[in-house]
Amino acid sequence: MRARAELATDYIQRTDGRGRSRITTLRSESPLMLRPTFPKGPEPWTDGAANVARVCLAAGAAGPVGGDELVLRVDVGRDSTLVLRDVSATLLLPGPGGEQSSTRVTVHVCSGATLVWIPEPVIAAHGCRHRSDIRVDLDPGARLLLREELLLGRHRESPGTVYQHLRVRLDGRPLLNQQLSVGPGAPGWGSPAVTGGRRALGTLLVVDPRWSDDPPPAAALDGDSAVLPLNGPAALVSAVATDNLSLRRSLDVGLDRLTG
Repeated sequence: MRARAELATDYIQRTDGRGRSRITTLRSESPLMLRPTFPKGPEPWTDGAANVARVCLAAGAAGPVGGDELVLRVDVGRDSTLVLRDVSATLLLPGPGGEQSSTRVTVHVCSGATLVWIPEPVIAAHGCRHRSDIRVDLDPGARLLLREELLLGRHRESPGTVYQHLRVRLDGRPLLNQQLSVGPGAPGWGSPAVTGGRRALGTLLVVDPRWSDDPPPAAALDGDSAVLPLNGPAALVSAVATDNLSLRRSLDVGLDRLTG
């Protein structure tokens, strides 16, 4: 299955003088189904504000299944704010012939705009082979909050193979280039240098122009997690845990430290 989806926002002034973010492009193909939505749980930075554009990504079919190629394009227009979430967790499944599935996401956040992207966990089911590529381009003055969570298999299940690549640029310059390979196709993935035997891995990236002169310091957090300042107005929370609940708690501690 091959599918593409596109999402774009802009910012307009209303007749009463107030501004609001609106969705200008919303195109979907199953299983990448984009749906406008209302606030779904706590939202960093936005606090459920009515002038924010909110979209949920809903699975229109199972997967990704081996052989699927999914492409998502997101453009957050100048001064607009977009909250992008998932309806449910994503389950990576093997294909009938052992093919690799792939997800490619391209994001552009314009100057003065904000993207809060907090998807649900990705679960690497036994036998899957999946590649995820995310590229984010931020203009000067853009804000970004991006959470990623990966669970290595279902309950008492050995995981499939997953390759993740996240690249973020700010004003055309590299800000973060992070790669992760886990599962049977990635030698050494269970070593202390990668997962240390943990089954839940996650990161939280926060880019905030207010930190240009005073970035957050490095800090060890609860459990196996830490805040890592980047070379720019940004910080990365990295965490590993035994299960998704513990992982989410660690990432929430980091979120409170960086956005509270």
